[in-house]
Amino acid sequence: MTRILTSALGVLVAAVALGSGVASASRDGVSAGAMSAKPALTIRNSRYGPVLFDGNGRVLYGFTRDPRGGKSRCYGACASAWPVYHAPKSLKAGKGVKQSLIGTVRRTGGKLQLTYNGWPLYYYVDDGVGEIKCQNVDEFGGLWLVVRPTGTLVR
Repeated sequence: MTRILTSALGVLVAAVALGSGVASASRDGVSAGAMSAKPALTIRNSRYGPVLFDGNGRVLYGFTRDPRGGKSRCYGACASAWPVYHAPKSLKAGKGVKQSLIGTVRRTGGKLQLTYNGWPLYYYVDDGVGEIKCQNVDEFGGLWLVVRPTGTLVR
């Protein structure tokens, strides 16, 4: 019964994401499509102070369960709710972004995920442009936190 409910929930999340045009699920549960950012990282002011956004104005999160400088631990249902920021071929660091803190980590399946100060970066599927709905949320075994220009997570 639990497996059926989990499968149904996964299908529902994917259907909502596809219907909203926010994301589409790929083979490894990582979203693509509209979540793919313009090749830029920017800093914007928020109620948490200045934090990291992509070139489309969507906030980026770090996950405390991921080891800093290590591989992502967010796959499957986690990656459906918290889509990965895949590394573009070229990236423009906006004002306030430290180019030296930008990196990548290879995900299972071979795709590169963008990192900042060693933290793999994610979106929250229900955040719109300029929105921060899930700061300090405890989900999938860790906290989801926005990222300061220094590369530290906002607690």
